[in-house]
Amino acid sequence: MTNDTMRVAMYYNNSDIRLEELPVPAIGAGEVLMNVVSSGICGSDVMEWYRIKKAPLVPGHEVTGEIVAVGQGVEKFKVSDRIATTHHVPCNSCHYCLHGHHSLCDTLHSAKFYPGGFAEYLRLPAINVERGTFKLPAEVSYDAGTFVEPLGCAVRGQRLAEMQMGQSVLALGSGMSGLLHVMLAKANGAGRVIATDINDYRLQFAKELGADVALDARGDVSAQVKELTGGGVDLAIVCTAAPIAFEQAMASVGRGGTVLLFALHAPDVTLNFDARQFMLNGTKLMSTYAAPPLDMEIALELIRSGQIPVEKMITHHLPLTETGKGFQMVVNAQDSMKIIIQPQV
Repeated sequence: MTNDTMRVAMYYNNSDIRLEELPVPAIGAGEVLMNVVSSGICGSDVMEWYRIKKAPLVPGHEVTGEIVAVGQGVEKFKVSDRIATTHHVPCNSCHYCLHGHHSLCDTLHSAKFYPGGFAEYLRLPAINVERGTFKLPAEVSYDAGTFVEPLGCAVRGQRLAEMQMGQSVLALGSGMSGLLHVMLAKANGAGRVIATDINDYRLQFAKELGADVALDARGDVSAQVKELTGGGVDLAIVCTAAPIAFEQAMASVGRGGTVLLFALHAPDVTLNFDARQFMLNGTKLMSTYAAPPLDMEIALELIRSGQIPVEKMITHHLPLTETGKGFQMVVNAQDSMKIIIQPQV
């Protein structure tokens, strides 16, 4: 490697991630070059059905680091600033953004930084610098900052679901997103929080992070939930793409309650439910995807204030050379939760 090149973890498939070299990105006006310090592996990174279509590519979007160069016209940031940044940002001016539906914005789905978070350096385009980059307060570590984007997604979900203090909440699936919802629900004043999973390691994690009850998802979840709550939860959040989790959510929500689809399903997956019971129960069914800057700003403050102790979720730090190992740990749901890749190690 020379001063003009950098190391990256190049994704070909979940079992084939290679350490390769690319030129250090050149930046233009309004852009920023970032030295990546911490980069989290997200569950969406290992969605092979989605990633493999675009391979080879450098994945990774939960990133923090230090600014090492700024382009002409950049005023919000300077060299040496500690930042968290996100790959997807909305335009804030289209029909969808103006009506609060930022995740439907075409710009959000096309904006991205280069080449990806599992690299030594990132080029942040001007729109990302302006709308998707945040200075890290002194109290927030680089590791904790990697949770700004995923926690922001959870913040948006519970905001749209109008979660209220005292309500009962069911998080189906205790992976990273499920645990973020558990902690966020507790921080938002939920009356009782129930988590489910088929993995005992994750169920224990859920209890340690605030779940009042952790249920084995292989059992009769809806019967147990209704017994615990006296009729069903106010809010059921589906944090796993397993179709059975959706069925359990619909059967576990109480009258007038909400089912929130948070996990992204593969194409052509059909989810079935009893339409008559759905109507008679007055169930509200909704979905959420991504997070606009406002929700990430809220997430950053929740982390800074210690209300959401995200670093408790980190179980492993790996160098860039072991990114493939990290992917396999996530794919196989081994005894791990949040894995942080450190490109500079």
